[in-house]
Amino acid sequence: MNDLLVWLGVDGWRPVLAALVLPPAPFIVAIVVGARLMASRRLLAWFLILVSCLGLWFGSTMAAATALRHWLLPPVRALGASEIAELKKAPHTAIVVLGGGRETLAPEYGVSDLAPLSVERLRYALWLGHETSLPVMYSGGVGYGAREGATEAEAAARVAARDFGRPLRWQEAESRDTRENALRSLAFLRTQGIERIVVVTHAYHMPRAMRNFERALRASGAPAGSIRLVAAPMHVQPPRPLQLIDFLPTRIGHYDTQLVLHEWLGLLIGA
Repeated sequence: MNDLLVWLGVDGWRPVLAALVLPPAPFIVAIVVGARLMASRRLLAWFLILVSCLGLWFGSTMAAATALRHWLLPPVRALGASEIAELKKAPHTAIVVLGGGRETLAPEYGVSDLAPLSVERLRYALWLGHETSLPVMYSGGVGYGAREGATEAEAAARVAARDFGRPLRWQEAESRDTRENALRSLAFLRTQGIERIVVVTHAYHMPRAMRNFERALRASGAPAGSIRLVAAPMHVQPPRPLQLIDFLPTRIGHYDTQLVLHEWLGLLIGA
């Protein structure tokens, strides 16, 4: 599906399509339809309204986010101490951070800045780079639907040097989504003689990220086994018992549910 959108030249509409398909938009539409049917088909109308209200409620709970993550997304695990130790001895290896958004202008700094998700990814990648002495590359331009301005990679380079005191080795500032992150990063790193790529992103995003890197590797025509991919997810959530608060609507519950459904939709359409 994603390849079809790219072929049709409408891939830039994906943020709009996702906003219409993902909650709460479908539930709101169903409530409006139910209200319209109240006079003629009362039973169906009440069914639509009640189901939509339940969807809005549970779609904003951590219980729903946890269940959907378990059902819809492949499991991932964080790098262990032994794997990090192995990376210290791995030649021709680079760490690639995938962008997670940027602010066109942060008034407090007077320049563009990274979104919180991007800062979290960058922080972990720089820590991993410090632990392994590996070079770090940031991949991110101006995403679909975002305002024009400084690229995400430019903001990342500034934050890495200014706030963490660890300059980036490379920047990739042309990609607009995960697919292009993979294609452009891989193409550049091959010219640098890199044989192993450590991909850094959030745990919920890692399955889609790794699939895109694997597809990019196949499309590049590189010999099998010439480049190895290593997943380095962050914010891996260990299992925990649910509490009463997890069944109540919260801002974090809504946010996490949206993230899981967004990633599942991306996997479904091949984005």
